Amino acid sequence: MIEADAAVPQPPAALDRLGSAADPRVRQGLVEYAELLAGPGVERGLIGPREVPRLWTRHLLNCAVAADLVPESASVVDVGSGAGLPGLAWAIVRPDIRVTCVEPLLRRATFLEEAVARLGLADRVTVVRARAEEVPRRGQGLRAEVVTARAVAPLDRLASWTMPLVLPGGVLLALKGRTAPDEVEASRATLARLGVTSVEIVECGVGIVDPPTTVVCAKRAP
Repeated sequence: MIEADAAVPQPPAALDRLGSAADPRVRQGLVEYAELLAGPGVERGLIGPREVPRLWTRHLLNCAVAADLVPESASVVDVGSGAGLPGLAWAIVRPDIRVTCVEPLLRRATFLEEAVARLGLADRVTVVRARAEEVPRRGQGLRAEVVTARAVAPLDRLASWTMPLVLPGGVLLALKGRTAPDEVEASRATLARLGVTSVEIVECGVGIVDPPTTVVCAKRAP
């Protein structure tokens, strides 16, 4: 059974600037999730031990600030969820959304299932053990208004895997870094072929995380 680890840095002052953290349940959920990442997450190789000191800024807040881009009460699929970033972080800060974490590796999927139970998210978060590109072929019918991924693959390949999971009129929110503009330019033909009608690069969390979180928003045709 998963056990939390208290050896995690205290929440930074920047957490107070995250609007949803004003809710004590959200704040406590993020703290408990941080403890799980710093303990079992490190022990099981999902998070490197050197990441623990910057767990809040580089991972938790980096993901949480992008949740503002998710429409109200939306369904979300997090592809290649790993330790649950951004999927679990979004589920904590956005209690109105439903999240499916898609993860192919057994040890990661097991961690996700145990974390979902420990964090009290089982009513809104589901874990599916599969590769994103296999989901449509396996007949699981997994589609959502929002599909997201963080550090999974270059945008052209990621879009090929994920756009079939985006409902018409929905959006792919790909958390990227400084290469986002170059990836968008290199992927325009692929995105158009996949039915993407508009692409926007958005910086989230200005004043909360430094650098801000860069998100590529690729909207699918209705």
